[in-house]
Amino acid sequence: MTKELIYKEIAERLKVNIETLSDETNFKNDLQADSIDLFEIVMEFEELHGIEISDDTAAEIKTVGDLVEAICV
Repeated sequence: MTKELIYKEIAERLKVNIETLSDETNFKNDLQADSIDLFEIVMEFEELHGIEISDDTAAEIKTVGDLVEAICV
């Protein structure tokens, strides 16, 4: 999975412009995503792409870059 695809799916899910996203974009502060939004995003990536992100790793996701790293590892 590519970083661009991850950005695209985040932008669609949170209804934001993909150009506003960077690895430093904070889900809570920059995108006004709450913990439920982030949980749902993680779950969608797991289901759609057949991956598994551990609960410990998911709890540490604060930025778009954190999610990219969790998915691409």
